[in-house]
Amino acid sequence: MNMKVNLAGVELKNPVMTASGTFGSGEEYSELVDLNRLGAVVTKGVANVPWPGNPTPRIAEVYGGMLNAIGLQNPGIDVFCERGIPFLKKYDTKIIVNVCGKTAEDYCQVVERLAEEPVDLLEINISCPNVKEGGIAFGQDPRAVEDITSRIKRLAKQPVIMKLSPNVTDIAEMARAAQAGGADALSLINTLTGMKIDIHRRAFALANKTGGMSGPAVKPVAVRMVYQVAQAVDLPIIGMGGIATAEDALEFILAGATAVSVGTANFYNPTATVEIVDGIGEYMRTYGVKDISELIGAVNQ
Repeated sequence: MNMKVNLAGVELKNPVMTASGTFGSGEEYSELVDLNRLGAVVTKGVANVPWPGNPTPRIAEVYGGMLNAIGLQNPGIDVFCERGIPFLKKYDTKIIVNVCGKTAEDYCQVVERLAEEPVDLLEINISCPNVKEGGIAFGQDPRAVEDITSRIKRLAKQPVIMKLSPNVTDIAEMARAAQAGGADALSLINTLTGMKIDIHRRAFALANKTGGMSGPAVKPVAVRMVYQVAQAVDLPIIGMGGIATAEDALEFILAGATAVSVGTANFYNPTATVEIVDGIGEYMRTYGVKDISELIGAVNQ
């Protein structure tokens, strides 16, 4: 039984990885989860300089998930290269670095810095607000998606995964723009924009007013978008959004995802990722699936 998958030329031992921002760089979870068992660890977003993040409160529980407005707080690329990479290199898993920025130059600086580092893939978070374009996210304008993708591709030494925002009219259009810019793979979905109001205080639950919604409630939207993108482009896809069980992960794979990322579930079930690896293996044995490639996009076969 073969669970290995190929992601833009990088072989993963299985299709299960962590979602950026929910697993740090693995240090916090390493006492609870055997990182060697994961296909890859996706790091928290890394910027060219330290980001303090948004004011608190910046997390709120909602029905079917959570809202977060952390604001991509991170210590910056220098600290990450000094601490995060050496830690992850101790494990037999692939390293995917999530990159964030406020301008195209910010992204490019991080990508250039990572060119000589021993990391396997780069995941570019284009849900960040583009400060030079009045705050609209890079990922909400197809021209901006193609432009930032091509600029990063010119500098990157590792394969480039563009992480798509679901807060758009047509996700397939954004996927085609990323492909036109030279993306090697896509990941989706990032969080959906949401809001919660505290009726007793008559105030916003988050200091930022809005936040990114993740968790089980977003899964049907995410599965639909992964399916749409799989029909629109010929690139490997990492599916994410509300995955908590092997059954959830298999929905994404059947819809066309080559791999999956587990996010919010890590917060309430730290061993979710390895349980999902085991569950996919069990499913393959039950249904006599010899190679996981038989399942990728199988709803169309």
